[in-house]
Amino acid sequence: MLEIDDLALQLPYYANWWRRQWAEVLCNVSLEVHPGEVHAVIGASGAGKSLLAHALMGLLPAPYRQTGRLTFQGQPLTAARQRRLRGRELALIPQSLSALDPLVRSQRQVSWAAKRAGHAAARVQHTARQALAHYQLDERAQQAFPHQLSGGMARRVLTAMAHVSSAQLIIADEPSVGLDPQQRDRVLNALAALAREGKAVLLISHDLRHALPIARRVTIMRQGRCVETAPAAAFEGDGHTLTTRYAQALWRALPDNHFSHPETQPAPHVA
Repeated sequence: MLEIDDLALQLPYYANWWRRQWAEVLCNVSLEVHPGEVHAVIGASGAGKSLLAHALMGLLPAPYRQTGRLTFQGQPLTAARQRRLRGRELALIPQSLSALDPLVRSQRQVSWAAKRAGHAAARVQHTARQALAHYQLDERAQQAFPHQLSGGMARRVLTAMAHVSSAQLIIADEPSVGLDPQQRDRVLNALAALAREGKAVLLISHDLRHALPIARRVTIMRQGRCVETAPAAAFEGDGHTLTTRYAQALWRALPDNHFSHPETQPAPHVA
């Protein structure tokens, strides 16, 4: 469904007041996301994960330089096509809960998403109520403002907005950050359910441990580059089937693996 081939991204910075230079923040990024799967992109803060999400959605602020090829459902994912499909075929569950309008109740926000996706005006409120109920949000939560919701509830509102969009590709950017275990599992299970419906889900997270139970494949990112893409099943035992030392080290350093820290290869250089 989604193919990313040799994506590179440069953002501007100013070495002094008048001279603009360019920093390479993504380099040689290639991966695929297929219908019916959760593909996890894992990396530490600064690895370029959120930049990748915004590049796919066409939400990067100008100016920037982007090269490489993006293909969605067999056709080039151009800037014009991103604008046309965003909120319809492409949906982003953003990392920040500030994406919710602080002055608007949950049900109305989901209704807006349903209307943008093309649902009939007479049905958008019913569609919103159904979607929120699907994510275990009762009438009180549906009529609440964002500040009245728990973090887990707010994330489920954002997920409901993606759900009513009828999007075939859903990008979830750190959807479980800051949540307690019960709320985290609810949010991740909701993403797994979307994949079971045949949608493609790109899960962006720093948390390898909790992404693995729902992911089919995992891409490890470091300093703007893809280090390795492997089946989720490769992250077991001592990780000997993983092909890079960095991916092995990341797996072995988890608490369940006794925080083992084998010597890792040097980080790839990113200008």
